[in-house]
Amino acid sequence: MLKYCAEIWDEVRSKRPLVHCITNYVTVNDVANIILAAGASPAMVEYPAEASGFAPLASALYFNLGTLTGEQEAAMLEGRWAAASRGVPLILDPVACGVIGRKVDLIERIKSLGKIQVLKGNIAEIKSLAGLEGQAQGVDSLDTGEGLEEACLQLAAKDKLIAVATGEVDIVAEENRYARIFNGTPLFQNITGAGCMAGGVIAACVGAAPEEAWLASITGLLAFNLAGERAASQAGNRPGTFRTLLFDELFVLRGEELMKEGRLE
Repeated sequence: MLKYCAEIWDEVRSKRPLVHCITNYVTVNDVANIILAAGASPAMVEYPAEASGFAPLASALYFNLGTLTGEQEAAMLEGRWAAASRGVPLILDPVACGVIGRKVDLIERIKSLGKIQVLKGNIAEIKSLAGLEGQAQGVDSLDTGEGLEEACLQLAAKDKLIAVATGEVDIVAEENRYARIFNGTPLFQNITGAGCMAGGVIAACVGAAPEEAWLASITGLLAFNLAGERAASQAGNRPGTFRTLLFDELFVLRGEELMKEGRLE
């Protein structure tokens, strides 16, 4: 599996997929820069009239519900509707969906306009959308992860998508299979936007290999986690230094290194 992930990771740089992002204002700059570091091309288009014309041109859409505004909501609906007929894959991050009902309503409206290829969230968000109880505090998960594999498989089967759950061990599931990713670092919890950035990297990989969305999702999360692991080894206990090194390490990471250092099953 690592061999296929390595190939997809290198394809991101050779294909340079265009990722249309509508993300939260806390992390928009980080998301744009992490997509650039991955070798893809970000476009932060969230004005509704522009989103409907731009979305069909993209290789992938990345929607993040973190600090959702009315304009962003309209742009997401316009963009998903316009891009659906072109088969543009959508990666959705349902931030805080377990504590804010409006976001669940929006997810349902987006689904009615076109398929969600990848749904990426923390443990509490994934469990909530799977119909299970999850513990959350704002946008952060307080859940320990018990039963997470079953929740991911259940959500993937229910909505016919790839379910990605981030935690101490990350899970990427399709209807009848899942992978565990063991790379990563606790320092992700000490910076804003780690989950948002991970979603952007996943979108870049799915944009490069849409026909292999499960493997592409694994690739994006694995590469992001490995870059974080490498950055943490140099940063020590300094989250600001870690943030800068994260972009650098992702930028220089190549498929051969991912294949040697990636830890998954």
